[in-house]
Amino acid sequence: MKPAYRVALVAFPGIRAFDVSVITEVWGTDRTDRGAPAFDLRRAATDRTTPIPMRGGLALLPDRTLSWLSRADLILVPGLDDHLTPAPAPVLDALRRAHARGTTLAALCGGAFTLAQAGLLDDRRAITHWGLIDLLRTHHPRVNVVPDALFIEDDNIWTAAGTAAGIDLCLHLVRRSHGAEAAATIARSMVTAPFRTGTQAQFIEHPTPRTDRDADTLAAVREHALRHLHEPLTVADLAARAGMSARSFARHFTAETGATPLRWLLDQRIAAAQKLLERTDLPMPEVARRAGFGSEVTMRQHFASRLATSPRAYRTAFSTRSATGSVAGGSSPIAR
Repeated sequence: MKPAYRVALVAFPGIRAFDVSVITEVWGTDRTDRGAPAFDLRRAATDRTTPIPMRGGLALLPDRTLSWLSRADLILVPGLDDHLTPAPAPVLDALRRAHARGTTLAALCGGAFTLAQAGLLDDRRAITHWGLIDLLRTHHPRVNVVPDALFIEDDNIWTAAGTAAGIDLCLHLVRRSHGAEAAATIARSMVTAPFRTGTQAQFIEHPTPRTDRDADTLAAVREHALRHLHEPLTVADLAARAGMSARSFARHFTAETGATPLRWLLDQRIAAAQKLLERTDLPMPEVARRAGFGSEVTMRQHFASRLATSPRAYRTAFSTRSATGSVAGGSSPIAR
């Protein structure tokens, strides 16, 4: 049996209860009966016998000391209630040692401030909640703050924008280490999207659609696109279906989703190809056709640029099908 994937939640006074809950929901809930991987989530602190106070009358009881970080495959740093809260020196030292060992580090929301205190974000790209960007730049000027991402990685260090983007990052890290199907299983259990496209710019000053009809129209267009990913779809085609000019359609689409129509379509096609590679034995040209890439070469290029791997390597790493299992027939890119 494959050993459980070891995840460490770094705990110290001042961490946000919401981020702790997100980490616990994604990594600390046993869903192996639904086909999800086995995770071993531990709460590591300087002292495992002292509860960690959190806002709202809550407390977190650690079950490991910081020494357990040396065994972790992934280390998660929650955000802070007061974003300038100084982390204990042993926590900062443990994070520095973990990064030096090559362990993946990830901070949710204001957890970026903790990584910055440790000097781990110096001269690296990072993101935090849009309302904290100026504060992070002021107190940690060596951090290359990217203002409009949902999450970002630099040198095996991940940071995420505010609140719900922590869910996005956790699911992305599941997808990265265990495949799209594992992330989708967890997302379905949480009743959330397996991944969101776009940037946090869509949430800073989110334009209200002119009418509810406009929003409904764009939703219907996206649903149509998902059902016809295997067909050649252009922005002009989608705009015509929405009854808008291509320029107007692109503007409204980006305002609502945070991604251009072409970027959104590419994200959906990559996701469809990932599921087909995990669930079926279909040959690569057929996977490319059903996902709407047109050719295996095009699919391979997009996998390389977006996932830093090839479709064949992805299938080898994340296939969940049986030796004889496959999906046959039908025009839909994936079984829904």
